[in-house]
Amino acid sequence: MKPRVSLQDSALRSGNFSLRIDPVWSKDVGLYEAWVKYNTEVHRCHVELGIVTVTLSPPNPVIENELLLMSCNSSHQASLVETCWFHNEHLGPTSRTFCSLSRALSLLHPAMNDAGSWRCQLRYSDKEIISATYNLQILGFDGPTNPVAYAAAGSAAD
Repeated sequence: MKPRVSLQDSALRSGNFSLRIDPVWSKDVGLYEAWVKYNTEVHRCHVELGIVTVTLSPPNPVIENELLLMSCNSSHQASLVETCWFHNEHLGPTSRTFCSLSRALSLLHPAMNDAGSWRCQLRYSDKEIISATYNLQILGFDGPTNPVAYAAAGSAAD
């Protein structure tokens, strides 16, 4: 897994033997075991790494007014109970929430105001809640619907 894996050498003396994986790939899913021997003592730790992904169809770039399907998937094995999508959830009156049994959210005519932070939250039958955030960018025109620009004769206009 080199060079994506590192240990925090400076933290080892204080008992922190954390493993850092950056970036995480889907093939990294699984059970990890760490053990540290200090004098005659052996300390063990087991950590399970799961993956959650947000995918777009069609993939980026998203074009304004073209059908968009956002999907949220996880490596968690329990039965899915509910999927919720939160759009700009901490930005006041423009925030929106959508919940369903499906892992996917369809935006029939995505507009410029659909851009921004989307968080999917997967709730499972074993009470596990898993979420991921995706920053959606939309290519389109963000301006008046009937734009008119005036420029002085002989000057430049953008």
